[in-house]
Amino acid sequence: MNHFLFEASMNNNSTRNHPLDQAVALESLGPGRWQGHTSKGYANMVGPFGGTTGATLLNAVLSHEELLGEPVSLTVNFTAPVADGNFDVIARPVRTNRNSQHWWVEMTQNDEVVTFATAVTARRRETWESTELAFPQVPQASDLERFALEGRPPWTHNYDMRFVDGALLGEPNPDEPSLSRVWIRDEPARPLDFVSLSALCDAFFPRIFIRRSKLAPIGTVSLTTYFHADQQQLQETGSDHILGSARSNHFGKGFFDQSAEMWSRNGLLLATTHQVVYFKE
Repeated sequence: MNHFLFEASMNNNSTRNHPLDQAVALESLGPGRWQGHTSKGYANMVGPFGGTTGATLLNAVLSHEELLGEPVSLTVNFTAPVADGNFDVIARPVRTNRNSQHWWVEMTQNDEVVTFATAVTARRRETWESTELAFPQVPQASDLERFALEGRPPWTHNYDMRFVDGALLGEPNPDEPSLSRVWIRDEPARPLDFVSLSALCDAFFPRIFIRRSKLAPIGTVSLTTYFHADQQQLQETGSDHILGSARSNHFGKGFFDQSAEMWSRNGLLLATTHQVVYFKE
C-alpha cells in the first residue's frame, strides 16, 4: 500500500472520529510498539468482538514505518480471552522481499499473549485476472429490511445488516442450512478500507447458530482473510453496503469451520475469509 495514502485517509476527521477507528486506535510506544484500549461499543458476549481485535493488529502493520505494499492476507489466532482495558501490540516485518513482506504481530495483556497474527503485504501489479466464484443473485440492500438488533451484543449495533436469508434464529435454508447472505456496512456509514473490511469479514453470526436455530457457547480459534481488492477498489466501493455470503463445511468433535465471501454491489470479489470455531453443546 502507498503509506502516504493510508496516513491521509486516517487523518480525515470523519474517519478518525468513527467508532471503529476509535476502537482500533493505537498510541505509539516506540518503533513497532503501541498501546490500545478495548471498546465498550464493540463488546461481544465475552470480551471484545473478534473482528475489531484482528483489525487492531492489522492497523499496527499498516501504521508501521517499514510497511511495504498493501495487505494480501491476515491470519489471527485467538489464544485467550481479551480482558477489558489496555493492551500492548508489537509488529515486526519477519522478512521483506522485493515486492512482498511477511509480518508477525502480537497483542499482550499482563505480559501474556492473548492474540497473535501473521500477515502478508505486497506491492500489487497488473496481471491477468479471473474470478471463478459467481456473484450471488439476490435482492438489493434497499429492498430489504434492516435486521433488528435489540438484545444483541453491543458490537452488532455498529453494523447495518440486511439479510437475504440465514438470519439469526430464523428458519435455515433447506438446501444449505448453514448459509447466510447479508448486505452489511458500518453504522454509521464509513468508507471501506482494509481495516474495516477485515472487521466485516468476522461480522457473521456463528454458523452453528444458523444451522441449529439456537445459541451455544462458541469461540473463534483462528481467522484468515485474503484480500482480493486493492486500495483503489476499496475506495471506489465507498460507504456502500457490501454482500457477505457465509456457510460451514463441517461441524463435529467440538469445532466447525466457516467460509465467507465479501462482494461489492457491482460484483467485485473484495475478500474471502475462513475460520475455525470451538463450540460446546
